[in-house]
Amino acid sequence: MIADAIESLVHREAFRVQVYPGKGDYFEVGANDQAVLGALLLRRQRIKRGLTLEEVARRLGAKSHNAYARYEQGRSVPTFDRLTRLLEAVSPESDFVLIESPRD
Repeated sequence: MIADAIESLVHREAFRVQVYPGKGDYFEVGANDQAVLGALLLRRQRIKRGLTLEEVARRLGAKSHNAYARYEQGRSVPTFDRLTRLLEAVSPESDFVLIESPRD
């Protein structure tokens, strides 16, 4: 069900999500397009916090919200360091944990 929910939120015909069971109540999510999955994460976190694109751009020290908006649209793929800074800008009170997982 989580794959269907994420795919519905993204609403792109070719976008597909894979869900892998983890330990306990945890699971992992992968997708055939990581830029789109990252875009969803950034957009949902910004909206959850009630921030505008302009407010996030200001937090990042940018003069225009266009650069940040490209990440939310999946048109730009951030490096790991940049993704960390983007997540800190939209959700400074949260920790996001990315872990390495073996591919099947």
